[in-house]
Amino acid sequence: MRPIAIVGPTGTGKSALALDVAERLGGEIVNADAMQLYRGMDIGTAKLPFDERRGIAHHQLDVLDVTETATVGRYQGAAGDDVEAIMARGAVPVIVGGSMLYVQSLLDGWGFPATDPDVRARWEARLAEVGVAALHAELADVDPEAATAILPTDGRRIVRALEVVELTGRPFAASAPTIGPPRWDTVIVGVDWETTVLDDRLRRRTDLMFDDGLVDEVRALQARGLHDGTTASRAIGYAQVLEALTAGGGADALAEARERTFVGTRRYVRRQRSWFRRDHRIRWLDGPAPGNADAVVDLWRDVS
Repeated sequence: MRPIAIVGPTGTGKSALALDVAERLGGEIVNADAMQLYRGMDIGTAKLPFDERRGIAHHQLDVLDVTETATVGRYQGAAGDDVEAIMARGAVPVIVGGSMLYVQSLLDGWGFPATDPDVRARWEARLAEVGVAALHAELADVDPEAATAILPTDGRRIVRALEVVELTGRPFAASAPTIGPPRWDTVIVGVDWETTVLDDRLRRRTDLMFDDGLVDEVRALQARGLHDGTTASRAIGYAQVLEALTAGGGADALAEARERTFVGTRRYVRRQRSWFRRDHRIRWLDGPAPGNADAVVDLWRDVS
């Protein structure tokens, strides 16, 4: 009952593939997308609606309010418990998502460095002083790999990475395990598309999100405290719409938010691709190829 992990860049069809695989193997799905942890963040995260899940159990969806902070450590423990419970039931866990640190924390034994309130407070003050973009640039100077993995809008994680670098004298990633045999002997499959084709998919995906009501979703989440969420408010799409609404929500501001969401998503895909391509354990599949679900099942059986 070893797990299967389906990873790769945003917009490559991982969720649909995971459903097909889980259906063939009698599996249950464990989400590895950090923003899909949040209740109410549905359109902008491309969260699969309940009635489209084919009766397959999904875990680590809708487990946080937007005012709560998502952490890799919390996810590692909770998702790990889910995987082991699924296997204990005699089912196959199908882990799916593209949040790089979340995937690695789950599949590799990642021990997290200690924290220091004084150091953390100093970096938080620096964030307030210079802003998130400038602090991300400072992180890139001292730890380029961490800056590649962390969104330039994610002030909380930028602060954490700089704190770890200061406390340990080593890059943030040095606390990560050396890539070796994955936990639970998981089969790891990556899905990707040719860059120009994926860019076109991302453009259409962004337009569909805005046309399907992303702005109204953000307005509803504002009433539930989205502005106070240190993680949720910085999600791609949500951050851009929040800024536009704060500026008055005019047509020009929302059109700019749509374009910036597309650009931000495309930039994030480049970081995902760079991160995942370094993992030699991943068996890569072309996104549009027919028969991918059968190929994943064959890979799983091959090593079973």
